[in-house]
Amino acid sequence: MIRAAAAPAIAPVLAIAAALAASLGASAACAQPAPRTAFDATTLELSAEGVVKAAPDIAYITLGVTTTGPTAVAASTAERIRMAATVAALKARGIDAKDIQTSGLSLGAQYEFPQNAPRRLTGYQASNHVTIVVRALDRTGAAIDAAVSAGATDVEGISFDIADPKPLQDEARKRAVKALGDKAQLYASASGLRIVRLVTLSETSGEPRPQPMMMKASMSARFADAAPATSVEPGEVELRAGVSATYELGR
Repeated sequence: MIRAAAAPAIAPVLAIAAALAASLGASAACAQPAPRTAFDATTLELSAEGVVKAAPDIAYITLGVTTTGPTAVAASTAERIRMAATVAALKARGIDAKDIQTSGLSLGAQYEFPQNAPRRLTGYQASNHVTIVVRALDRTGAAIDAAVSAGATDVEGISFDIADPKPLQDEARKRAVKALGDKAQLYASASGLRIVRLVTLSETSGEPRPQPMMMKASMSARFADAAPATSVEPGEVELRAGVSATYELGR
């Protein structure tokens, strides 16, 4: 009888304990901050560019020979003679053999197209062009003049560059990142916010090479010994680097 009466007294205690535990668990859950979502953050996407200018120390020149003849053999023979003399003159001016590379070679028939008549063969044209590297810029004009005097008929383009661009390219990258940070700070301050962290950073531009300046050679008295060398002004070249980033802003 005593044991049978004791069982109902335990049940209310267990029920109270369970209710208390549930209440404490609910309170703890309420005390935890709500998880942050992407919509709570303010992001800023920007891009910037860094530019470095420097005097070039190397030049690339495309030049060569174009000849015509009544037959393919005649045109080709004339081209070979002139081109051999042109290359020899370049080497005599200090252009190394490794810095002379064939960049164009062609031989084709030439036609006239009279009105209301079939086309008519007029002869053949042979062409041979090389791209040379001039590593001493003060010899650029003299090299062009020597080539033309030896038989070159075409000077098709010249461009300037930096032989070792990496240090300058890295400096352009640093300037790009600095400009990016300054721009981000400006936008954050103007918005009454602060930069919390840098989320992403990427490079957006490559290393564009300078475009060639087109020029044509003409056979004239200026290539005589008494004439001054062809004037070539290298100016400056630009190296650019671009970056883009995403910043997180907050108060």
